[in-house]
Amino acid sequence: MIPFLNLRQLNSKYDTAFKNAYRDVLDSGYYILGEQVSLFEYNYASYCQVEHCIGTGNGLDALTLILKGYMSLGKLSKGDEVIVASNTYIATILAVKLAGLTPILVEPDINTFNLDSRLIKNSLTPNTKVVLMTHLYGQLCDVNAIRSICDNHQLILIDDCAQSHGARLNSKLISGNLCDASAHSFYPTKNLGALGDAGAVTTNDNTLAERIKSLRNYGFNERYVADYEGVNSRLDDVQASTLNIKLKFLDEDNASRQHIAKRYVTEIQNEAIILPLYDNSQCHVFHLFVVRVANRTAFSTYLKNNAIGYNIHYPVAPHKQQALQELSKLSFPISEKIHDEVISLPCHPMLTDTEVSTIINVVNAYK
Repeated sequence: MIPFLNLRQLNSKYDTAFKNAYRDVLDSGYYILGEQVSLFEYNYASYCQVEHCIGTGNGLDALTLILKGYMSLGKLSKGDEVIVASNTYIATILAVKLAGLTPILVEPDINTFNLDSRLIKNSLTPNTKVVLMTHLYGQLCDVNAIRSICDNHQLILIDDCAQSHGARLNSKLISGNLCDASAHSFYPTKNLGALGDAGAVTTNDNTLAERIKSLRNYGFNERYVADYEGVNSRLDDVQASTLNIKLKFLDEDNASRQHIAKRYVTEIQNEAIILPLYDNSQCHVFHLFVVRVANRTAFSTYLKNNAIGYNIHYPVAPHKQQALQELSKLSFPISEKIHDEVISLPCHPMLTDTEVSTIINVVNAYK
């Protein structure tokens, strides 16, 4: 059996480093917002080439805190509209709703799975204040085109970088510094994954950064004195120490993912399988290698019978979710087609060349 992902195997090379780091955290006596958190915030800000990184409890909170931060600063008001892709992970939309804002869903480009920049203008209204783009599956959105729209219409541009750690437009433009503010998730399966929930905000906006630092910690600017209505969403030092270790290997691990993806794109030759669009650039770090198949049930059964792990990201479109009933009357045929057809093949740094060859041979033999 070739599993879709084995987190124990993925993290095994860090065993000794993790244990030493955890001992240091234990001995320090500081477990939340301590030295390891400060060090990670510095290291990740440097990696993303931004002024500020603010650690949070998870990626959903990072998104929500960005939006609430802008509201607290008077740049957004309750009910303002936020454009998001109709096929994004539900957390992106939940963040908008948790902040008291209104999500406006726009169809993706079926070839990239990302927000279709050509359709954004059709959804703009006087109440539109934000475009929130998700770099889905590890591929950067059409950043330049979307940035141009936002500049022309004086919109805030935010991105959900939960799946795109390390993706680059060029040497200076990297996931985390492409927008006014960026949210990151370090859920264990991510390209940069902790061993529990963890997240962060990156930004060059000094005022926003200071407000989010306060909001993540009950709205305190000094201990036990709350200036704003905040939340409890603080990165802990155990997770920060994990991320400090793994950050050093992120580019190397992304290169491994890209190598596997290039083999898939080149060597999978089956008309029944629609491969993802990839131009061999650094814009895609393949958090997931997602293909489309007309009969996903038959294909998933075939993979299971041939001992190949898989996953489905994601089986239900956001507007079809029970939790988002107010969107249920809307129609997004491209998104619905994507959600009906996508299936993810194994693509991670611990896959061997032999395993990759086996997966390719099995996929090519599917009829």
